[in-house]
Amino acid sequence: MKIRYYMGFLGFLFLFLFVVYFASNSVSAEPNAQFPTISVPTVTGTASGPLITVRPGQNEPSVNVRSGPNVLYSKIGVLLVGQTVEAVGISPGGEWIQIIYPGVQGGKGWVFAIYVTDPGPLPVLEPPPSPTPQYTATIDPTLAAQFVITTQPTRLPTYTSAAPIVIPTFEPYNQNQLPGGIPVGLIIVVLGVVGILLSLFSFFSTR
Repeated sequence: MKIRYYMGFLGFLFLFLFVVYFASNSVSAEPNAQFPTISVPTVTGTASGPLITVRPGQNEPSVNVRSGPNVLYSKIGVLLVGQTVEAVGISPGGEWIQIIYPGVQGGKGWVFAIYVTDPGPLPVLEPPPSPTPQYTATIDPTLAAQFVITTQPTRLPTYTSAAPIVIPTFEPYNQNQLPGGIPVGLIIVVLGVVGILLSLFSFFSTR
């Protein structure tokens, strides 16, 4: 009986040590955070002015920081959603906000105001000079001449007057007369007299 008891105890102890060994050597699969692959200037130091935060309701994970208050200015960096920076001023139209942005020339940049929280009253700042275009549109006269189509004048057809129209004339027709001017009534009277004479002749010849 004691032997069976010791065997059960040793079996339980062996199973317990087996479970503890595999539990300590198990690999935990936790997701690793991904870091940006580009260098993004970060704001350091203690802010002394109004703060703005990138709104989290954007479709993109970041917003662009530009060198001036317009999309024509060059892009100098980005702000991540939820990132807080110090606001310096606002554009004359109130659509762009200038922020402290270390790591770039001048240490300042501009963000679109609709993408960040309201900083409150800010001084109106004049925008920097407009960027010059990287290229000037020119027209090659040789190439443009290939698309110029010159229409050759066509001679109009010679006008020839039509032959004069001959209008036929008709003589007035009298339906009471036969050709030659003989009245129809006269013919009827003559036929009637001839018929009477033939009737009288046949009557007397039969007597």
